Amino acid sequence: MVEKQPSVEQMVEQIAEPYTGSVMKPLYTATVSVTGGELGHARISGHARSSDGVLDLNLAMPKELGGSGELGTNPEQLFAAGYAACFHGSMVLCARSMRLNVSNSTVTCAVTIGRDPVDGGYRLSAQLSVEIPGSNREQAEQVVAKAHELCPYSKAIHGNVDVTVTVI
Repeated sequence: MVEKQPSVEQMVEQIAEPYTGSVMKPLYTATVSVTGGELGHARISGHARSSDGVLDLNLAMPKELGGSGELGTNPEQLFAAGYAACFHGSMVLCARSMRLNVSNSTVTCAVTIGRDPVDGGYRLSAQLSVEIPGSNREQAEQVVAKAHELCPYSKAIHGNVDVTVTVI
């Protein structure tokens, strides 16, 4: 017997339910293992695979960082994809209370890795660009500001990663 999938609206309703507990209530845990690949360094020649096998991809150093340009993604692209998707989902939740439809919106996330002047190591920055067709600028800026407060990625990196959010 095939279990019927809930509708998008039903899923949004479920995740929009308020929570008032005193500790984080786990809802889902993603587990990904990374190996170093043939060169023994995950950023250069690694492989990432999720515990359920849905994510199964090669990692490669981008040409801009001295890589060969071989097919493969990198941690910055993966972080950008996750952040953009999570931010979009947060916008959908925030827009509901404003009776605004943002389902046709686009969130583009650019993640930059660079040298850290504080310790000489590395650090990230992120730029989110949000386009919400059919909304006026004031509505768009309100929903984006609320989403930035709600988004788990925004919360996780607050104070650690410089983030710029722009409404297009």
